[in-house]
Amino acid sequence: MESAVVTARDLARRSQAAAGVKDRATWLGLFADDAVVEDPIGPSPLCPDGLGHRGTEAIAGFYDTVIGQVERMRFEIERSYLCGDEVADVGTIHITMAGGHTVQVHGVFTYRSDGAGRLVALRAFWEFDSIVA
Repeated sequence: MESAVVTARDLARRSQAAAGVKDRATWLGLFADDAVVEDPIGPSPLCPDGLGHRGTEAIAGFYDTVIGQVERMRFEIERSYLCGDEVADVGTIHITMAGGHTVQVHGVFTYRSDGAGRLVALRAFWEFDSIVA
């Protein structure tokens, strides 16, 4: 019996669900050892050099300093485009910070699979200045 193919969209949904319930182990387990997280892409206070967080340790650090610090996170995906081993999701991340402050991050969120059920890239196109304005 053949096993079902895990698509980049499947991995994106798993990533979003794990982040939403703050399941650190599951979220980190989705990534290949040499994966990269660029969220947002380019230099920002979350990644001053703009090169992203590459490898298991750096991605765990990103989780701890970003996802791990929010109270709640919910993804609202308006459109999703699956092409080969990649998916681009267009939507909004609704974030509640500690203390109840809320922000909405509107953007395009891309996920690339290694074709064997692990993420090799999570890249988020959104404007950091738009959430601090």
